Amino acid sequence: MTAFVFAPQVQASIAIQGRDERFPVHRIYCVGRNFAEHAKEMGVEAPKGNPVFFMKPADAVIQSPAIPYPGATADLHHEVELVVALGTDIAEPLTEADAEQAIFGYAVGLDLTRRDLQAAAKEKRLPWDTSKGFDDSAPISALVERHQAAIEPETVLRLRVNGAVRQESALADMIFSVPDILLALSKLYTLRSGDLIFMGTPSGVAALQRGDRFHAELANVVAFEGEIV
Repeated sequence: MTAFVFAPQVQASIAIQGRDERFPVHRIYCVGRNFAEHAKEMGVEAPKGNPVFFMKPADAVIQSPAIPYPGATADLHHEVELVVALGTDIAEPLTEADAEQAIFGYAVGLDLTRRDLQAAAKEKRLPWDTSKGFDDSAPISALVERHQAAIEPETVLRLRVNGAVRQESALADMIFSVPDILLALSKLYTLRSGDLIFMGTPSGVAALQRGDRFHAELANVVAFEGEIV
């Protein structure tokens, strides 16, 4: 038995719809600029050829309906996203034919962003990890297993804040599809069971305030709601 100098942190995990077992989170990969209209509203070009990736720590996931407003920012933004969860290790680059078989399930999540920190870092051409990878920066719904989730190009990704629609788009509007993203990631990293991929956000990102209530959904698949506290 391995001995540690102190007790390891609790394994980050998320609920699975209809099951008592939980999904252990290994890594969180995020796709940047995967909707052309969002890239446009951020004042940048949509990627051509290769997707843009960044990461969050595994323990950034949170499923509590009370989402804490983070410190060190006055401009917290929401970015609603399809989340893909992997259920098998992938030691070699994937092929398009077997990419879907690696998927355990799907969720809807928020890529919370400290936009002011990101803007300041971009202006100085510095890394912007602190704007993305902070505590509780990845609120996420329960996972719906792949064989139970009807994910189609027409599936609508939507976020309401205080009852008003802020973001809404069909998954067909993604520049890179789920297989595209998995293929690209598998060439850069050894993908593992427990990995989550946040697939990018449509246009309409905006600020969240303390007391705001949100409702994120993949229409007719899964939803997640809560409050910024």
